[in-house]
Amino acid sequence: MTVTVLAAALVVAALVMPNTVVRLGPAKFLRLPAEAVVGAAVLLALPRRPRVVLAAVSGVLLGAVTVLNALDMGFNQYLGRSFNVVLDWGLFGDAESYLEDSLGRTATLAAVAGLIVVVLLLFVLLALAVVRLSGLLARHPGTATRGTLVAGVVWITCSSLGLQVAGVPIASDRTATALKVQARRVSDTLKDEAAFRKVARVDAFGNTPGSELVPDLRGKDVIFTFIESYGRSAIEDPVMAPGVDRTLDVRTKALAEAGFHAKSGWLTSATYGGSSWLGHSTTMSGLWISNQQRYRTVMASDHLSLTEAFRKTGAFDTVGVMPGVQKGWPEQKWYGLDKVYNAFQLGYRGPKFSWSTMPDQYALQQYQERVHSKRPAGGRARMSLLILTSSHQPWAPIPKRVDWDRLGDGSVFEGIQAAGNKPADVIADTTRSREEYGKSIQYSVTALTEWLERYGTEDTVLVFLGDHQPIARVSGNHASRDVPVSIVAKDPGMLDKIADWNWTDGLRPAHDAPVWKMSSFRDRFLTAYGSTPHPKRN
Repeated sequence: MTVTVLAAALVVAALVMPNTVVRLGPAKFLRLPAEAVVGAAVLLALPRRPRVVLAAVSGVLLGAVTVLNALDMGFNQYLGRSFNVVLDWGLFGDAESYLEDSLGRTATLAAVAGLIVVVLLLFVLLALAVVRLSGLLARHPGTATRGTLVAGVVWITCSSLGLQVAGVPIASDRTATALKVQARRVSDTLKDEAAFRKVARVDAFGNTPGSELVPDLRGKDVIFTFIESYGRSAIEDPVMAPGVDRTLDVRTKALAEAGFHAKSGWLTSATYGGSSWLGHSTTMSGLWISNQQRYRTVMASDHLSLTEAFRKTGAFDTVGVMPGVQKGWPEQKWYGLDKVYNAFQLGYRGPKFSWSTMPDQYALQQYQERVHSKRPAGGRARMSLLILTSSHQPWAPIPKRVDWDRLGDGSVFEGIQAAGNKPADVIADTTRSREEYGKSIQYSVTALTEWLERYGTEDTVLVFLGDHQPIARVSGNHASRDVPVSIVAKDPGMLDKIADWNWTDGLRPAHDAPVWKMSSFRDRFLTAYGSTPHPKRN
């Protein structure tokens, strides 16, 4: 009897399980699932062998739906969206790499093995549970038939009257709804791929000759920098904001004393919590690249990237510094970068800081020594793309600033890394995650602006922004997708060009500063600095 009760509880729990963490609660599992009523009626009508086969298959399918619900929970918490069965399987490799960097290879292998065992066990248990319940129905057909009819009437009554417990409807069709949503998501994904290909073929600056691209930036040293997970929450959340805002104000004042001035606004990112490359490519392409299929489409296209626009002029060398890239990066071609320095080409001999291969301060110093301090051939200017990684989750351990002249090969960070927080301690604690995230943003912003203060010139134009908000555990379940963006320069003419953008003076954008979609930045930037549109339509 106990086993039967547990089997029924497992099946009902799987049928009514929500797909987001915020919807979890006891009331969600005290519901009457329509699928159980219909399933019981069907199983009662079948002979033994078809009944057992259908019960086993139904249990396996219910296991698959449960796994999809769990994946939706995880994706909503970490990426602010549901799992896409067409596009998202490739992200599991990235997730495994992240765990290995954060927790170590042994712990990661144990976690992966444990997860596989749990999933297989779930499928087996649900199949056995449905088979057991179907046998119970067959042994007591009269009672089972009456019970099924009563349950059906109760379900219809509760549904018709909208009866609820603790604000949750008693009548549930959660699994049927989940299957319809998944089917619609697959259909929408396939349609989106075809529609987006058409959108990507249209480019307002696609036929603009190099001579008419960014003429007002000729001779300038233009640097685009993304700060990992630098989101609006860092500036406005009551836990993180005090420290981050103080840092932004201090760094604004320090830059002003060095002759630099800044304007800042907000951009709404195409991604959330992760998948940083979607934010990078959205900013640089002027297209809304919100999933992996769109990303692949753009990377294979000739749609003009903002960085490629500089290369196309023939007046700029183009360089990328990518400390987070640890494998082949074919995207270099689309970005129009003449040279890219990855994690293994910056001479770092210090420790990793969880996922981050090296501290931002070290990466910036290497950029200075290998790129910025060297004059481009032929008297050309330079455009650089930097991706800073020290503020990547799990935000433990966090690097600390050292004297720029002591950076060397990065060995100086050995003691700092060893004395830092352990990732497992921070990952498991929401409050500490928020606090440490804020500290990591302070570190990255300080490193970048100190580099500018130390090495910037009259011709330096720095554009820096976040790629996305941090995960929901840090930013909250209802956070916006906004990220800060700033342009900093000594030459007042560079900021005069964007005066009509109505951005806030300084590094900290005001709460009511303009908010644009991230995909609008490319065209606004090109236009502000004198580029002439020549549309391309394939």
